[in-house]
Amino acid sequence: MGGMNFCSNCGAAVERRIPPGDDRPRYVCGSCETIHYQNPLLVVGTVPTFAGKVLLCRRAIEPRLGYWTLPAGFMENGETLLAGALRESWEEARARLSGEALYRLFDLPHVEQVYVFFRGHLIGGRHAPGPESSETALFSEEEIPWNELAFPVMFDVLKGFFEDRRRGAFPVTVGGLGISPADFWQRTRRAE
Repeated sequence: MGGMNFCSNCGAAVERRIPPGDDRPRYVCGSCETIHYQNPLLVVGTVPTFAGKVLLCRRAIEPRLGYWTLPAGFMENGETLLAGALRESWEEARARLSGEALYRLFDLPHVEQVYVFFRGHLIGGRHAPGPESSETALFSEEEIPWNELAFPVMFDVLKGFFEDRRRGAFPVTVGGLGISPADFWQRTRRAE
C-alpha cells in the first residue's frame, strides 16, 4: 500500500516503526500515538451466466480502459461480500442475479488485494453498461476476448469456470493465480 505522511487522527507526522506488542512496522503518530493499520483491499465480483454464456463488461475507466472484465470492484464498508458483489454487478453491468453461490477466492499479496467471486444466473438475460463500463456482452467460451481481459484474475476465474462447467461441478477454490502476472501482461500487450 502507499505510504502515509500524516496522522488522520490529529494531523501530526507519522513514522514507520514496530509498536509495542506488535511484530511488524506500522505507521505510528509521533504525537497522539495512534497506530495506523493498513490491510489488504477486498475486491468482490460475480460470474453472471445466461443461456450458457458469461457476462463481461468493457472498462470505461482506468486502469485498463477498454479491456474486458467480470463485474467486480472494491467492497464498501457496511456491506457483506455478497451484497458488494451484487452491487458491483448492478453498477457495472445493470445486472441482477439469482442463485448466487460462493465460487473463487484469490490471495494477491503482491498487490495487497483479496478477490472473492460468486456465481449467479443473470435474471432475464438483461444487462447494460453502467457508469464504469462502455459495453456489456454475453460470451460463450469460444467468444471470450482472452487477449483483451483486464486483469490476470479474470483470466483465471473464466478458465476455471469453463473447466468446472465441463466437469459439472463448481467447487469453491482458494489460491493464487494459475498464470503469472508477467505472462498475463505479455499475452494482453496490444500492438502499438
